Order: sequence, then C-alpha cells, then structure tokens
Amino acid sequence: MKATKSGELKHRQLTLWDYLQKDTQEEESYAEVCVSPRMAETDTTNTSKQEGGLLEKILSPENMNRAYKQVKRNKGAGGVDGMTVDELGPWTREHRDELLKSLRDGSYRPQPVRRVEIPKENGKTRKLGIPTVIDRMVQQAVSQVLSPIYEEQFSESSYGFRPGRSAHDALRQCQRNITDGYEYVVDMDLEKYFDTVNQSKLVQVLSETIKDGRVISLIHKFLRAGVMDGGVFEESPEGVPQGGPLSPLFGNIMLNECDHELERRRHRFVRYADDLMIFSKSRKAAQRTLKSIIPYIEGKLFLTVNREKTKVAEIRDVRFLGYGFYIYQGEGRLKVHPKSAKKLKDRLREVTGRSNGLSVEKRRAKLNYIIRGWVNYFKLADMKKLMETLDQWLRRRLRMVTWKRWKKARTRYANLKKAGIPDWQAWQWAYTRLGYWRVAGRWILTRAMPNEVFKKAGYLSLKELYLAAHV
Repeated sequence: MKATKSGELKHRQLTLWDYLQKDTQEEESYAEVCVSPRMAETDTTNTSKQEGGLLEKILSPENMNRAYKQVKRNKGAGGVDGMTVDELGPWTREHRDELLKSLRDGSYRPQPVRRVEIPKENGKTRKLGIPTVIDRMVQQAVSQVLSPIYEEQFSESSYGFRPGRSAHDALRQCQRNITDGYEYVVDMDLEKYFDTVNQSKLVQVLSETIKDGRVISLIHKFLRAGVMDGGVFEESPEGVPQGGPLSPLFGNIMLNECDHELERRRHRFVRYADDLMIFSKSRKAAQRTLKSIIPYIEGKLFLTVNREKTKVAEIRDVRFLGYGFYIYQGEGRLKVHPKSAKKLKDRLREVTGRSNGLSVEKRRAKLNYIIRGWVNYFKLADMKKLMETLDQWLRRRLRMVTWKRWKKARTRYANLKKAGIPDWQAWQWAYTRLGYWRVAGRWILTRAMPNEVFKKAGYLSLKELYLAAHV
C-alpha cells in the first residue's frame, strides 16, 4: 500500500501481517470467508465458483496468516521503503483493517520493486526486483490460493517451483527418457525469459482460469508497479520481476501453454522453470521439432528464443541443471558437468586463498557449508573419482594456507618438529625458498599434516559425504 507522504511512511514503517499473536475468537472476527486449506483447494479449483469469491479466499484470516508466516520465514531484504521483515507485526496490528479495505475496494497500490543485479557465470548479471515486505505478503497470499488451482493444470513434465517436485525429479525423468532411447535433445534457451514475458498475454492466460476480476486487477497492478533503479523510477510494460512470490508461479503459468502444446504433439520433454529439453530418438527428428516449435513460442506466446544458445545435440553434449549425461550399457546416467566442477573449484579456491582474511574457524565453517550443499545437490551423479581428486586438491590448498599462517622459520621448525619430522629436515624445510603451493605438494607437509589431521579438525571430505549419500 503506497503511503501518501514520505514522512508518514517512515513513521509508520509499513510491516506485515500479524495474526500470529491473536487468539482464535479474534481471528474469526476478521474473517470474510474462513475455510480450511483443504476446502480452499477444492472450492477454488472449480473456476465456475470463483466469480466474486476468490479475493475473499485470498484475504481470509487463515490464508493471510500463512502468508505472513512464510514471509517471516523467508526473511530477505527490504524494498524501496526500507522496511524490514522484523517490522511486520507492529504495523499490521495497527493498520490491518486499512490494508484489507484497500485490497477489497481496489485502492491498494503496490510500490515499485527495488532493482538488484546478481552476477551470472557468463559475466553478465541477472536482474531481480525486490518488492516491499507488505507487497511480498500480499503476493504470497495470492500465490497460496492460485497455486492449487494451477497445480491441477500443470504438466507432469514440469518440475520447477512446484510443491513436491525438485530438480532431482527432473533429472531422473531425463534419465528415463535417455534409457528409453531418446538420445537427442532440443536444448531450448529463452532469452531473458522473466524480463520479456508479454504481460497482456499473461493476463489473457490468467483470465481463462481466474474468474474474479478483482484478482486479475490486483495482479495487473503488481505487473505494472514499475522498478526503482538507483533512485530512478522505470515503468515495467513487460516482464515479471524475479524476486517476488508470484514470479515463479507466473513463469510456470505462461510456459504451461508450451507444455500442453508439446504434449499435444506427443513429444517427450522435461522443463524446470525456463530450462526446457525436448527429447527425440534421432537428430533429424529433433531438428524438425525445433523448427516447428519456435514459431509457436514466438508467435503464440510472444517469447524470444535465443538462437545462439538453443541447439540440437546428442545427450552427451548438453548441460541441464548443472549436470551432464552419458550412456552406459544402454542406461542413461548422470555426471557432473565440467563447468559445474570448475565453479566448485573456483569457490573453494576463493575460500582457501592465502590473503582473504578468514580465520581458521570461519574458513572451516564456510568450506563445510559449500561442500555439504554441493554434494547434496550433485549426489545423483557418478562422481566418486572426481570427489577423490577434489579432496586431494583441497587438502593441498589447506596445507598451503597453514604453511603461510606459520610465517616465520622458527614457527615452521617448531610445528614440523611437533609433527614428528626429524630435526635436520625440519630446519631444512623451515628455511626453504620454495613457494607456498609447491611446498604444499611435497611429502614434508603431507607427512606433517596428513588427511586425518583435517578430519579431526572438523573439515568435511567430499568423497566421504558423497559415499554416505549413497548408503
């Protein structure tokens, strides 16, 4: 809700919903329509019953309370008004009725999203739009009611941003397709998908299911709220800003049209958000598919296919969700794509740099965080040998950092002696002129700092974590 005066906005510090501290009787007094989550799903799925009632389901105390909890759980940065998630409760307790009234009578106006750019692997940036926390709460409330409706419509071959589905599920489906003989793919790339979604087409698609015009109007306001970039307002005539709760749902709804078209043509495909692979049994069939599907995507959905990145390829030559593929004895198998392995090494190299200023404890905690998350994501891949190689490289990096941390020759001599190195060898290596990395690869530090030392110190092993994930 837009404040009329900047001074008033600062004083009020627009925060979010706080049904959490209200008792049951007080909650019931706010209800316009108060139903259980299961009943809400059943009723809203029947679009003939939505007219004049969907907005009330969105604004029900139960749904708004869920939205408040989710926004609090997600935390995240504030929007253009500087409001933080921690300030949600106080403002909502005071202005709850005002917010509800504005949403019901159509006077609610979302504020512009705050532009944030995050770096991508290719050196470019991905544009995010961070809504204010109150806009995030309203978007979350809308998403919670619309998601069950559209889940009934979404394709079984769509996996991104859907409850009970994950990237691992998408990858397993790719494996099944490959095992069934679909060894060629159309690797489709949509150019700046979220930034170029045609809003008129999206609203048209939404209107086919959503029969409450007030909800359509509210969604249109979010789409056209604009962007604040470096203090300058920019209109948003196209696109769905990434960063709000509604953008993943809208992305799936728009591409659901493409999913159904592919199903109508009886193609096998796997889609995760805007990453799409269409499977074929021959290169020629894949080329025909690509030639015929581009006019549909660009002519019917008004999206742009990136022709430089979109290609027909053998399954061994593609990268999907960070994974690569290969075929062993007729079975589709997963591996870590070389780019993903390189990205991991770059992150580990940064944390184990000799001059990054990290303490021993912070370095260990950061390394373990990266390793645990990476292995959990890539555990479907066949990568035992890769894990062994990376473990050896990482232990050498740690020895290098430790050698530098010892600094003075006397310190090095004393620590080498403690590790059981003979006196004359300890003196010899303490005064060596070899560089840190070269010393770290020599037998002297392998003996002084064996792998067991790092294990006792609490450092995780890539290989051990990977093998544990397969037990």
